[in-house]
Amino acid sequence: MSFSHPLMHDNFTKDDINVAIKLLRKQKIILTQSKHVKEFEKKWSKWLGIKYSVFVNSGSSANLITISILKILYNKNEIVLPSLTWVSDVNSVIQNGFKPIFVDINPNNLCMDENQIMKRVNKNTLAVFLTHVQGFNGLSDKLLSFLKMKKVLLIEDVCESHGATFKNKKLGTYGLISNFSFYYAHHMSTIEGGMICTNDKKIYEIALMMRSHGMIRETSNHAFERKLIKKYPHLSPKFIFLYPGYNFRNNEIGAVIGINQLKSLDKNNKKRRKNFRLFISLLDKSKYKTTFHLKGSCNYAFPLILNKPDFKFRKILEHSLKKRGIEFRRGNAGGGNQLRQPYLKPYLKNINLKNFKEVEHIHFFGYYIGNYPSLTEDKIRKICKILNSISQ
Repeated sequence: MSFSHPLMHDNFTKDDINVAIKLLRKQKIILTQSKHVKEFEKKWSKWLGIKYSVFVNSGSSANLITISILKILYNKNEIVLPSLTWVSDVNSVIQNGFKPIFVDINPNNLCMDENQIMKRVNKNTLAVFLTHVQGFNGLSDKLLSFLKMKKVLLIEDVCESHGATFKNKKLGTYGLISNFSFYYAHHMSTIEGGMICTNDKKIYEIALMMRSHGMIRETSNHAFERKLIKKYPHLSPKFIFLYPGYNFRNNEIGAVIGINQLKSLDKNNKKRRKNFRLFISLLDKSKYKTTFHLKGSCNYAFPLILNKPDFKFRKILEHSLKKRGIEFRRGNAGGGNQLRQPYLKPYLKNINLKNFKEVEHIHFFGYYIGNYPSLTEDKIRKICKILNSISQ
């Protein structure tokens, strides 16, 4: 059999399939959002260490609801964003009418450069929407203290970093709101899915409603629901739409798979961390970057970043990876520098890409390949041997 290394392998076990089958065999089942969704939300909240979670149909939906809630609750109009992130982080900001303010990244964790964040925060800044890229921690005491002093909100995108920590506390517990993705290739999966997490009761209640068309019947605050029913007597009590919401609900099948996968998340993350450290230790340091900040990290992928901006070597590398069956993505999170994407052209004026040299390097010379729990030490050694043998 020829050598191959896909981005993801065995992310659904036979046990995951069995819990879905067990659900489907039940009589009088409800497959849309119901009791298993609530159970998954409670178990996820306990695992993460926060009060409230709302299960939605994707991490992108979690992003959009989160920023929509900020629009409902606050008046300031700027949100600071990373230039290396998934497209839905940026879309959620511009679709809600906020002004996106971009910063470059720290090459040692691929997250936002905290010094640039501090330079870009001003009186109009509402929030910093920080992406913990590919399992790396993007927080520091310095950044958290600065945001607290400036009264700037922190929103965490933890879609790629389930189980990663800062100061032994899970990422996703520091921000006012945090978002997770359960996409197929991530640390755990519900086929498609995402989670909105917060310790704020009011935000939680709005998220419940925003997930389901903005309907007040979705709230868990029944006193609040009765008050609004009384306020709007001309409306059907089951069809009062308080906010311009969405249909971002998930379903019972995704929930039972999520509950089952959550049981193995910590064990699988331990394997991912071990894999990652072996990978970094074996790579040729003269060709590839290995000086990442690993403390607290939990990577679902191996970042493969060229030390030097060399298009000739890049071409040889990509040809070799394809020939050897090693699946890869160039640009790391979201395909590289978001500032180069056509969807952003109407929203950006006078952007000088020379001010984003770190993300520009990732854009052209950064990659990632798969890291999953079933990956063996022998295979990691073979992959690194292949990578290290590539030359001009």
